[in-house]
Amino acid sequence: MQQSSVALVKEQKRALINRYAKPDNFAGFFQILNTLLPFAALWYAIGPSAEISYGLTAALTLLMVLFLTRIFVLMHECGHGSLFRTGRLNRFFGFLLGVLDGMPQYVWSQHHAYHHSTNGNWAKYRGPFVVDTADAYATMSDRQRRTYRWLRQIWLLPLHAFVYVLFMPRYTWLKGSASLLWHKLAGREGEFKTRYWSTPLEYWHMTWNNVVLLSLWAVMSLAIGPALFFTVYIVSISLATAVGIALFTVQHNFEHSYASGDEGWDYDTAAIEGTSFLVLPAWLNWFTASIGYHHIHHLSASIPNYRLAQCHAEHQHLFSGVARIRLSEIPRALTYILWDTHARRIISVSEFESRTSLDPVPRSA
Repeated sequence: MQQSSVALVKEQKRALINRYAKPDNFAGFFQILNTLLPFAALWYAIGPSAEISYGLTAALTLLMVLFLTRIFVLMHECGHGSLFRTGRLNRFFGFLLGVLDGMPQYVWSQHHAYHHSTNGNWAKYRGPFVVDTADAYATMSDRQRRTYRWLRQIWLLPLHAFVYVLFMPRYTWLKGSASLLWHKLAGREGEFKTRYWSTPLEYWHMTWNNVVLLSLWAVMSLAIGPALFFTVYIVSISLATAVGIALFTVQHNFEHSYASGDEGWDYDTAAIEGTSFLVLPAWLNWFTASIGYHHIHHLSASIPNYRLAQCHAEHQHLFSGVARIRLSEIPRALTYILWDTHARRIISVSEFESRTSLDPVPRSA
């Protein structure tokens, strides 16, 4: 994209924010209701469906995946303080949606805010795929390269998702809590510090998220049986989070997306050249709460999801240079997993191999 276009976006950015960054409580409540009521109905139907047909249970579970994806995006909105006009409502519903998604929302939102503040600066944030540099990949052994590519295969995303949203939030809370308890019992002086949370507030959000979530697990196990509940729950959460990871990744990993280091990094250039516009079907835009309009979201996270499409439609001339990715193109976009620090862009392994076919860098066996 030409620099003049980025400059034009810079000139009009404040006007866009003033016009569209207006959360509306009615719109926020409407999205909560049209998401949580059908989601609750699906869970209510799971028990009877298993008595009729496991095929019906599977179909309801897949539908639940779509609603869980929407729940996660709305939780993300609350973290930005953009779903509702008031902070209290964003905090309350953010916590609730985080419980349903298995994620301590406040802690997650702190990490996500770091991503927004460093978007396009791959020296500071490497995305969910933890993208390595092309130079580092060049020095890997054949086995290390295979492992690197294998761990970033699309079919492994549900496993990554399970670890990310179900295992790690419980594991880090339990391990950190045990260390905190030992610190107290041992009578050690000084402030307790751990890598699992940054502040006491983060710890209490983790604690209450897990207390409420584990209580819901017990209630649902009693209601429909632990085997049925945990099968549907684990499958639906893992698949929904896998969808979220895929969407998030391709919004920043695509052919030659902007990937700066610290020097020369520019926030607005990253939003336009390092963030994609996912051109999704209308029904999928609804289930993903318009997160596909990610270029606008990164210009200003204060613009609510229910105003993103309008902003894009009314200012398309500003976003002509934004990379457009269709649903069928997502698997290809997920192959861009190397950071070319010299060209300041993301490249694919095949592009790397075509440029280095003579393999000038010696590698171990």
